[in-house]
Amino acid sequence: MGEVSSVLLLTLPTALPLAVAGAYAVAGLRPRMGSSVAVPSTAEPVMAGGRPAPGTDGAGRVAAAGGRALPAPGRHPADWAATVSPAGILACAVLLASRVSGGRALRAYSGLLRADALTVWMLLVVGAVALIACASAPAHLADEGEAGRAAGGSVWRFHILVQAFLAAMCLAVVTANLGVLWVAIEATTIVTAFLVGHRRTRTSVEAAWKYVVICSAGIALAFLGTVLIYYAARQAGISEAWALDWPTLAAHADRLDPAVTRLGITLVILGFGAKAGLVPLHAWLPDAHSQAPAPVSALMSGVLLSVAFAALLRYRMIADGALGPDFTRVLLSVIALLTLALAAALLLAQRDYKRLLAYSSMEHMSLIALGAAIGTPLALSAALLHIAGHGLAKSVAFCASGRILHLTGTTRIGRVRGLLARAPVLGGAFGLAVAALLAFPPFSLFASELGIARAGFAAGMGWPVTIALFLVLAAFAAITARTARMILGPGPGPQTAGEPSSSLWPLVLGLAACAALGITLGPLADLLTSAAHTIGRR
Repeated sequence: MGEVSSVLLLTLPTALPLAVAGAYAVAGLRPRMGSSVAVPSTAEPVMAGGRPAPGTDGAGRVAAAGGRALPAPGRHPADWAATVSPAGILACAVLLASRVSGGRALRAYSGLLRADALTVWMLLVVGAVALIACASAPAHLADEGEAGRAAGGSVWRFHILVQAFLAAMCLAVVTANLGVLWVAIEATTIVTAFLVGHRRTRTSVEAAWKYVVICSAGIALAFLGTVLIYYAARQAGISEAWALDWPTLAAHADRLDPAVTRLGITLVILGFGAKAGLVPLHAWLPDAHSQAPAPVSALMSGVLLSVAFAALLRYRMIADGALGPDFTRVLLSVIALLTLALAAALLLAQRDYKRLLAYSSMEHMSLIALGAAIGTPLALSAALLHIAGHGLAKSVAFCASGRILHLTGTTRIGRVRGLLARAPVLGGAFGLAVAALLAFPPFSLFASELGIARAGFAAGMGWPVTIALFLVLAAFAAITARTARMILGPGPGPQTAGEPSSSLWPLVLGLAACAALGITLGPLADLLTSAAHTIGRR
């Protein structure tokens, strides 16, 4: 019975989003197959000149065959079904947490799927961020429809793609096979390319193509690196069936050929580093995050980057066993500092608040990379805590930015003023999310950044940490100067009507969770410590 439950818990995080995507696909096809009632989409049902489109009433509601008016665009009850899969992912992670305590691991399908403490930690992050993003999606889709920025049927396409995106990320987290891991990361590229170009404008399509080209180049490098690791494993006498099983590779890393392993790990770090927003294949990130729908930007910045970096942590275990810790320490430190320097410089010159948040993601991923480079238990614990805190805060910030875009009609920082006066709750949520990203207490990023700095000085990496701190201060100044003008001061017009609670509670939930992690880890403390020791073994 225990084995069956383990198989279910390892399978559901991937299977549940796919099932929800299938349900959305069936529901989206039903109107085209002759259903008597049309399903509302987020497209604005008004023709040029202000005349209602055929089949709608004067208020823009789609008329049913019998003359009844359906709910307003984007408020269809099926929109909320998207929150089922994040809730299921969280439930599976909670149930798995008790089973992987003490360094134990669960396996299923002959070792193809595997859960340890790092797996559970990442599933918690994916589920929490996805819950915020999916719960914010109905209000965002309604805004897109009101502004005429969505095509007919886009609601169903959006939900199908988001659910497929979640399934691919969960598969990347729970698999123990490096080949399946590569396939899952590549699947995220394919799915999110359509989400980045969701609006089908020239700018969004251009951003989608740029995303596909750069990330495909990175994924190709990662594929070549994976092939080299497989070759080294086979040369070391590891059987074909287990040559891409990362626990097996980590256990026998001292038998791998150092030269082949060094080249393979370098290619993997550069390749998956592209998906994590690290230099040198980072150029896709600001365009994709600024053009994607706000909930998708929240998912991409909050968890996609972290899932890609979790893949790097698995390879790091193999590299440290085969080459010693100095190789990955130097490589990750250099990449982290270059990424942080570039992000700080671009933040100083930024004039678009969605791109500002995107470059902030690069800054935080570089700090996580620096924590992984230090490699001590404290540094790895702080890096994993930083992954969770950044995911929660950035998801709130991006979802709030979508509401700001609807309110102001622009993403230009200079044209947004007095958000607190104009929309107090929305402005407050955005301001607190930015404060969390700036590592103000009590939010968890304060504790994680402090932990990374302490671990770096204790491990004899004072110079890299000192340089990183100066660059973080530059980024801090840039973000503070730009967001303060957006949030503070008198508004350009009268205060807007209150935001609907359906669009605000996900933001409040995310901020509360980020603050709670900064105050106490509670039952998550043992899980975090176990995850750090799992990836810190050499």
